Amino acid sequence: MSTQQLPVVVIGAGPAGLAAAAHLVARGIEPLVLEAGDRAGAAVREWSHVRLFSTWGEVVDPAAEKLLAPTGWTRPDPATYPSGGDWAERYLQPLADALGERVRTGATVTGVSRAGRDRIVDADRGAQPFVVHVARADGREERILARAVLDASGTWTTPSPAGGSGLPALGEKAAADQITYRVPDLKDPAVRARYAGRRTAVIGSGASAFTALAYLADLAESEDGTGTHAVWILRRGISGSTFGGGTADQLPARGALGLAAKAAVDDGHADAVTGFRTEAFERDGDGRLVLVDEDGRRLEPVDEVIVLTGFRPDLSFLSEVRLNLDERLQAPAELAPLIDPNQHSCGTVYPHGHRELSHPEQGVYLVGMKSYGRAPTFLAMTGYEQVRSVAAAIAGDLDAADRVELTLPETGVCGGAGLFDAPDTQQADGGGCCAAPEPQLVRLGAPAAATVTVEEAPAGGCCGS
Repeated sequence: MSTQQLPVVVIGAGPAGLAAAAHLVARGIEPLVLEAGDRAGAAVREWSHVRLFSTWGEVVDPAAEKLLAPTGWTRPDPATYPSGGDWAERYLQPLADALGERVRTGATVTGVSRAGRDRIVDADRGAQPFVVHVARADGREERILARAVLDASGTWTTPSPAGGSGLPALGEKAAADQITYRVPDLKDPAVRARYAGRRTAVIGSGASAFTALAYLADLAESEDGTGTHAVWILRRGISGSTFGGGTADQLPARGALGLAAKAAVDDGHADAVTGFRTEAFERDGDGRLVLVDEDGRRLEPVDEVIVLTGFRPDLSFLSEVRLNLDERLQAPAELAPLIDPNQHSCGTVYPHGHRELSHPEQGVYLVGMKSYGRAPTFLAMTGYEQVRSVAAAIAGDLDAADRVELTLPETGVCGGAGLFDAPDTQQADGGGCCAAPEPQLVRLGAPAAATVTVEEAPAGGCCGS
């Protein structure tokens, strides 16, 4: 069989993977989508209670919509905001159904290589098809040949730890029964009881942390949540961009998340601890957790910890293909400078496609959230543009593959996310980097006697925003 007659294997039946399949079908190329979960959108379903800050109009791929149209599918109101559960049930599952046998669930990819060639061998390498090893839910193993491989498996299964060094903090694994790495579903009675009336540490500075803080604040104001309090732990300082773009964000719901987190602090439902890099978890005499930072400082005990420090890609099953990844972000090397969170927010990422996503191993692409490595600035519409370009490239239509068909909404934040501490002083030329402020407890909106105030966001600099 000619390599061109083989299917394109797409790893993951999430938003990017299913959209990739739709674009390939539109190009007359047969996809085979391999999903480890038992249903399409398995990862999205795990945060089904969380509402997206993008509207339906921004999370439905155009090629997918065309594929769905003959099935009688009705597009949801494009101006409304779906939850993760809505997205999975009203779009991802119908799309998987429309793709039919092209989507296989319960299929975990355990390895990708060139047929008969490990990563060392050069001879005739490019002429060999890809071989994809798959473990089925019933214990069977498969070997599938492919003309190309698109890894859209995401990063959901590999959350980053609490430790400020990027490694698990000492005692973090032992404290697993009191730690979660997901935004809790406080509508679930059992989960609600776990946090109601308790003191909870929230570690992280992105949209997920904002969401958790807002949820805990709502719980604190409810009849059954008296005594609920959050301690928000940030590795950086508080600046004007800490809470995102607010009303200046062109995705209003994204801006509202930051404002909700600020309100949680201003209203006394959460305290913010800045410049704190968790080094260890210890237990007090009552079994509560005491967080210790790298300088040995200890916080007051907490009952629960929510770690929302981002995600990282699982590259283990790609060890036999030749990838060119940025040494910091673990994203494709050509893409990394465009998405570096020290310089870019979601809305300042340049549109990109197959060229930025390519590797020395031609025919292998990391797409969707996986392509961003450890960068947190990904938007669904970015993934849809990626797979449109990649599908066109696989089809040989380089004019379409190189064409930019995406304009991203501005975040209202100038420059990057500022992953380190805000500087005590900013040099006029933006040079130099940041001295870490002393860890301290702050109340935003507190009386004038408070020791910390919210700074105006600097216009630029290495980590000032």
